[in-house]
Amino acid sequence: MDKHISKHPETQHLPDDVIHYREYKILLKPDRFTSKEGFMEFWKAVHKTVKKFDLKVEIDDGAFNSQVREVLFYDTPHFDLYNNHFILRKRTFYDDGWPRADHELTIKYRSPDLKDAASVDVRPMAAGHDEIKFKEELLLDRKQLGGMRSVYSHGCVLTSPKVVLDRGIEDIASVFPALAKVDVRPDTKISLVNNVAVEEVQNTIGKIHFGHGYNGKTTIAIWRSRALEKPLSGEFAFQCKFDKLGEVHKSSLVLSEEFYKQVQLDCADWVMLGTTKTAMVYGLGNVPLKNHE
Repeated sequence: MDKHISKHPETQHLPDDVIHYREYKILLKPDRFTSKEGFMEFWKAVHKTVKKFDLKVEIDDGAFNSQVREVLFYDTPHFDLYNNHFILRKRTFYDDGWPRADHELTIKYRSPDLKDAASVDVRPMAAGHDEIKFKEELLLDRKQLGGMRSVYSHGCVLTSPKVVLDRGIEDIASVFPALAKVDVRPDTKISLVNNVAVEEVQNTIGKIHFGHGYNGKTTIAIWRSRALEKPLSGEFAFQCKFDKLGEVHKSSLVLSEEFYKQVQLDCADWVMLGTTKTAMVYGLGNVPLKNHE
């Protein structure tokens, strides 16, 4: 059995931390996503691979109506969170150009090692968190098309918490105790990473069906830096949700992975290797990174 579709028996004693999502991500060159037509052109290219695999796709009614979100990352001046595999992100949704009253504050611990990711308790001190998400993210091979690698993301989402993000890390750690793992002074300041506010434009295309109830919610997105007024990257992704990975039919897992690899090859002119969206934001400054995702 391929290592990416193992049943992960080592997590069976962690019932709250069993993987419930697999998200397949392909980073894209951003230059062709300048309008709705760019999204449609890329989906047309992907759809050729869909037909090649004879997959069923449910297209959303508003598949090419874009949703806009602001994405902000916060860290210490030396990026102590990111270099210790943590991501602290604030995301605000917009309707008709106006920000919604609610926003999402997310903490993630992301590691290529399953046990390491599962060992970090990301639950907040505050009650009322929306969801704890433990998922396997399938990413591009760093050097060549047609491959994949896994990282494991253990995250918690809070909706509109009363948290001030530009104070010391001690304040943030009082909400997310997992950050006590980070060895820095309690009064170390947290600020916006590289002063970059990301504008994310995303289209939710629909669902790709891989059989036996294993379906991938499919999106195409572009990230732009508002401060630099330039695009950073695009992304094609599909995310599958399930109760237990070990109960997902093997043929569906194999099909989803083969489709993921083939899209890379069929859309080679669009694909960007060697990084992640978050790593690109962190790499815009002059602070050296120890975490190479």
